[in-house]
Amino acid sequence: MDFLDAYQQWADAHAFFDTALIPSPAEHNDPLAKQAALWEVRLAEDTPNGRLLRSNALFNALSGDGTLHLVHVTHALEQINEHGVLYPSGGCLVGSIYCAPLTATDRGFRMHNLAAYVLNKEAPAFVAKIGEPDRIPTPLIFEISLPPQAYRGLAGVDYLRLGSIHLQIYSRLEYLLSKAERHQLRETIVSRIKNSTAFLALAAAIAYQGATVRPDSFLQLLDETIPRLPILGYVYFEALAEYLMLHSTTPQTRERTELGEFNNWLYKEMLFVSFPGMAGKFDLAKFRPSPSKLDSLLARIDSSVDPVHARAYLAERISYLVAARLFTPGQIPEAWHHTRWEFDGLATQLGPLMGHLIHRELRTFGRYPDFYFYFDQHKALQAWNYWNHMDIIAPFNGTIPKGEIGINPAYPNLDYRVWRAEQDEAGHLHPTEQLELTIAPRLVDIKYTLMRNNKWAEPVPAV
Repeated sequence: MDFLDAYQQWADAHAFFDTALIPSPAEHNDPLAKQAALWEVRLAEDTPNGRLLRSNALFNALSGDGTLHLVHVTHALEQINEHGVLYPSGGCLVGSIYCAPLTATDRGFRMHNLAAYVLNKEAPAFVAKIGEPDRIPTPLIFEISLPPQAYRGLAGVDYLRLGSIHLQIYSRLEYLLSKAERHQLRETIVSRIKNSTAFLALAAAIAYQGATVRPDSFLQLLDETIPRLPILGYVYFEALAEYLMLHSTTPQTRERTELGEFNNWLYKEMLFVSFPGMAGKFDLAKFRPSPSKLDSLLARIDSSVDPVHARAYLAERISYLVAARLFTPGQIPEAWHHTRWEFDGLATQLGPLMGHLIHRELRTFGRYPDFYFYFDQHKALQAWNYWNHMDIIAPFNGTIPKGEIGINPAYPNLDYRVWRAEQDEAGHLHPTEQLELTIAPRLVDIKYTLMRNNKWAEPVPAV
């Protein structure tokens, strides 16, 4: 694959939030174009908190006066200081240093509610889980100077759109596997999809034909399919998180909305209440709240939302996301019973789905875990190349502007300073010690990351 093809794939993997009013020249080639436009209006104008999709604290920070303040939470400051290097890791922000925005006030830096949750609830829960009470979660404040040429648009990477990129990278690295392993992997992927056609056909009928179905039946079939298609756990999580953030009307949500912030505590609590073992081991492939207990889960998390409305919304939204993110763009799957179940042929219509499945399968497949680092490093190199070409210094999670923002570790002449910080009784952060740390453009091996492994080993990750 040449530079132009890779560049175009990465451009398609980003959501451009400041171009919503620009008509798409390819609408006549996209069977989902009309739906995509209707969803944009529905989310932004027909939900209590939809205005935050276009105007929020994250976007304000990115379009500020040239200085960006971010907070990163680490469990391993001692090791980071010892080596003087901070490494990025793979994840929803691909290969960047995971942060959240800070707002400067005359009483210190106010954290985005996402960072407050990570620092005060999520990180302590992880430390307690691994039995390391001496490892105190520490906030680090980054001050980044944005040069005049820095990209001022709002381009966020949407990890649900990375399926085609995963497939392309595997096609380049597949010969790290033996012939027998490649055959086994292909058969595994084809089998997973073939045995999931009931759900895929239903989602396609809803998305493309406007078919109606009982939400309970849809969610039950989704629940049954997630173990075979783990990417659906991610889609389900993002759709439910989106629903809660957009529709919540609790006093806490209204307070955060006034600050320009989506209420991130909603989906965090939803995740850890329903799956307490996720603390420190964030595996959304296992996200499948019981359909029969969804109403009680929603009531426990946010009593202001209507479970009946939520179920109907989820059936529509997940169907659209499956079609838009997992089917090859511009392609409508043919009659499922006519499908030839062959790997190469499936890629024509289900390439992104296959890419996501391969990316997940390779973590545990045969000898490939030993090579998996290079798969993610290859992906990070492509992302860094795109970001540097666009002069994107601070990529953000573009599934929805929650507040997740990263630092591009490969940006030329990145101008930054970093301090260890302390939190006061009001929850504000104050820099206490400037640190001599270098951000290195090299991914830490996945086996060492806090989100994937509970062992403390070197090199120290930035998660």
